[in-house]
Amino acid sequence: MKPLATLAAAPQPWSAHDTQLVVVAAIGIALIVLLIVKAKLHPFLSLVLGSAFVGIASGVELGKVITNFEAGVGGTLQEVGLLIALGAMLGKLLADSGGANRVVDTLLSKVSGAAVPWAMALVAVIIGLPMFFEIGLVLLLPVIVLVTQRSNSKLMRIAIPALAGLSVLHGLVPPHPGPLIAISAVNAQLGTTLALGLLIALPTVIICGPLFSILAAKWVPVGAPKRAGGVDTSHTGADPDVKRQPTFLVTVLTIVFPVVLMLSKALVDIINPDAKNPTTVRVFFDFIGQPLVAMTLAVLLALVTFGYAVGLKGAKLSHKIGASVGPIAAVILIVGAGGGFKQTLIGAGVGDAVAKWATGANLSVLLLGYLIAVALRLATGSATVATITAAGIVAPLAGSLSPTHTALLALAVGAGSLFLSHVNDAGFWLVKELFGLTIGQTFKTWSVMETAISVVGFGFVMILSVLI
Repeated sequence: MKPLATLAAAPQPWSAHDTQLVVVAAIGIALIVLLIVKAKLHPFLSLVLGSAFVGIASGVELGKVITNFEAGVGGTLQEVGLLIALGAMLGKLLADSGGANRVVDTLLSKVSGAAVPWAMALVAVIIGLPMFFEIGLVLLLPVIVLVTQRSNSKLMRIAIPALAGLSVLHGLVPPHPGPLIAISAVNAQLGTTLALGLLIALPTVIICGPLFSILAAKWVPVGAPKRAGGVDTSHTGADPDVKRQPTFLVTVLTIVFPVVLMLSKALVDIINPDAKNPTTVRVFFDFIGQPLVAMTLAVLLALVTFGYAVGLKGAKLSHKIGASVGPIAAVILIVGAGGGFKQTLIGAGVGDAVAKWATGANLSVLLLGYLIAVALRLATGSATVATITAAGIVAPLAGSLSPTHTALLALAVGAGSLFLSHVNDAGFWLVKELFGLTIGQTFKTWSVMETAISVVGFGFVMILSVLI
């Protein structure tokens, strides 16, 4: 792993304008935080106003302030907007078909006692592979409560492993939006990042899930709520029109199908590395292994395995697909605005200013990406905004890295984006409300877990950077 000093052949000296840009960026981030936390303004509008402030205060031409923001929104949604919608569709079909029930019932029927938290972590990893974090959490909520009740366990002993599984995958493993954004920004190889992400994710989930849940259950020894966040926990939500639930094997194969396609693309690229003269096989797998194509094919497969095969009809399935998109419309807007804010910072020259500072400080690229993501996560509360902005800032520094270290850079940014979820993070309030916790209890469990995931995940990134 090379320090930045070796990556910048002729670094430019720090100037007063660079100081101005950094100060303006800090004020812009603070403005967004104040608008969200104090003024209770919607994050989308807060990001728009923060972007306008940064662009104008940085001295960018008014016309370019608008075009920079629009370019950022368009580029980000082009990468991940459709994937978020497709993930919501797949999650809706998985839940309403009873497929989630099947996975949970099958796994938990084979374990008991101290093994239950480990089973919950495995369930979260399987179900969380294709889903946005919030979707996976809402889906697993009734399951977590029911398992807590049936196993006579403390709530945090069961909830933390599930939350860790969902959160780690959300931050480190494609096809989740955050990792895909980082991969695109630093031009990392999808297959390499996916493989390394899974390698880092598994031990991170173990440490921060089942093992940390032992402490979390002692710190917050509460039982399962009778009604969590207004969600009826008396059943797991399978549609009454479902005549037969999908089998465990069919459910698991459908869930991992898009990941298998992306891994297949990576494998074929390794076997046939000549991109200038690709074989027909490579062209085919390069196509189906693209995240958009893989997720689209997964939804089409789910329409069969989670739809027609379980007795749901065309009109019903069409309604479910439509209903799945509505709840994540705001998420897509926020993600797009986060991309606009990122591009506003880059267009103003903040990325270049940070690169100059980092070059002088002789920091490693991986550490720089992690620290920037941590700072933005703390400031904005959004893992996605932190990932988008940090990846955009360090992208110019990734050119001299090897493909493996470029992938590790994307994962370092992802790990940093998970650091210390607190009151300016929607996920903090989601966990608090769904599990009926106080603010203090949420800090002791969810916030500490997110910080542990960030630190442990980055630790494994640095270990791999030395070994490979």
